[in-house]
Amino acid sequence: MAALFILVPVLVVVFLNLPHFRLGTRLALYLAGVACLAQGAAALLVPAAAWEGPGALPRWLDLPALLGTTFPVDALGRVVLLAIALVGLCAVLVARYAREDRQDAFRFGNLLLLAVAGMNGIVLARDLFVLYVFLEITAVASLVLIVLERGRAAFEGAFKYMILSAVATAMLLAAVALLLIVSGGTSFEVVARGLHAAEGSRLALVAVALFLCGLAIKAGVVPFHGWLPDAYTSAPPAVSVLLAGIVTKTTGVYTLVRLVDAVIGWAPAVRQALLALGMLSIVVGALGALAQRDLKRMLSYSSVSQVGYVVLGLGAGPGLGVAAAAFHLFNHAVFKTLLFVNAAAVEREARTRDMEALGGLSSRMPVTGATSVVAMLSTAGLPPFAGFWSKLLVVVAVWRAGHPLVAAAAVLLSVLTLAYLLAMQRRVFFGEPAPALAGVREAGGWALAPAVLLAAVTVALGLAAPWLFHTFLLPVGSIL
Repeated sequence: MAALFILVPVLVVVFLNLPHFRLGTRLALYLAGVACLAQGAAALLVPAAAWEGPGALPRWLDLPALLGTTFPVDALGRVVLLAIALVGLCAVLVARYAREDRQDAFRFGNLLLLAVAGMNGIVLARDLFVLYVFLEITAVASLVLIVLERGRAAFEGAFKYMILSAVATAMLLAAVALLLIVSGGTSFEVVARGLHAAEGSRLALVAVALFLCGLAIKAGVVPFHGWLPDAYTSAPPAVSVLLAGIVTKTTGVYTLVRLVDAVIGWAPAVRQALLALGMLSIVVGALGALAQRDLKRMLSYSSVSQVGYVVLGLGAGPGLGVAAAAFHLFNHAVFKTLLFVNAAAVEREARTRDMEALGGLSSRMPVTGATSVVAMLSTAGLPPFAGFWSKLLVVVAVWRAGHPLVAAAAVLLSVLTLAYLLAMQRRVFFGEPAPALAGVREAGGWALAPAVLLAAVTVALGLAAPWLFHTFLLPVGSIL
């Protein structure tokens, strides 16, 4: 059953917190890693039919019956479930690399599993209220994760996240209530029919606007991105990997893709709003990244910019636009996680994130430097890496939707992406090492393993992309 994607992480948390179970503090990270590995294998290898239909679970574990919804696993859901598993595993490895004390590792393992359960629920939900519940589970787990180190900066970042998340929560809950009035139900199918029947209704328009704004806050889309750089920068390294790699992608971007495609529909006003938000995020995020000295903060603004490409692809409309958005969402999860993994390694080994105080680290951290180049080229959209193909799909989708100037601007703005990433690479990894960095060594295996894995995924997916296009897109009439 697809519900196992939610039940397994929750049951692992229950197991770890059994009374007098002292091994829980030692096993938390390892069991979290095993759970992520199992999820990735299931999302990648198990046929969708095996997760559907009645199962043999006891009645009290029958989540579809308890929540009044179904948990189908379609192609988009499988892609995001795989991304959740991959990023979750990398976050576990970075937490192990950070060598936190057992109690902090125990807390991180538990909260990561709860966040994974919440994100899986978001991916699988087909009811607006159930979706809202899982969004809040993920938000609460993420809030506590940000303040694990209990520093002043962490509390400041968490406070901004909490305030804006509360605003988003109010918007989403009000939208669900209004949509219930408009359509008489909260399931995706019922709400979609209700919105179609109430076309032109001011109440329906307000509900859709509230939902889109709430999800834009969750996704960190400009102009709702104020919380994101502080939250990413102040969080512990492993938490930054999780937040930047997948949490905002699932709670905001994926949910936006799913609801626009399945519920809200493709009205011209919705598509124009998405195109505008996408372009604004690309520009503001790239310019913000250019102005940063802190490595993690620069990568945070880069996330805002790259999310803009996903939203831009979604604004191109159904079919190729949704495929482009989903492909870039997955690629963004991979290369952004890789960049934050390497940022964690640099911060731990060099004891600073100030790029002006760094330099020449490639000679002392060759694997970290090489994998950073792979992530940089994929983020900038250069061939043959995976990011090139997803950005190409976004541009083609926007062009085919009748917006050639927007498509051309998206291509030209990739130069800004390349500019701030080249500046980062030059200041951190190129040149002669500063005297203060004489004792820096390559990161340990717990940090190199996720970096090499993610770089391999980026290269392999980039090389396999033409075959994937020929196999899956040509049969459905894609221009490619």
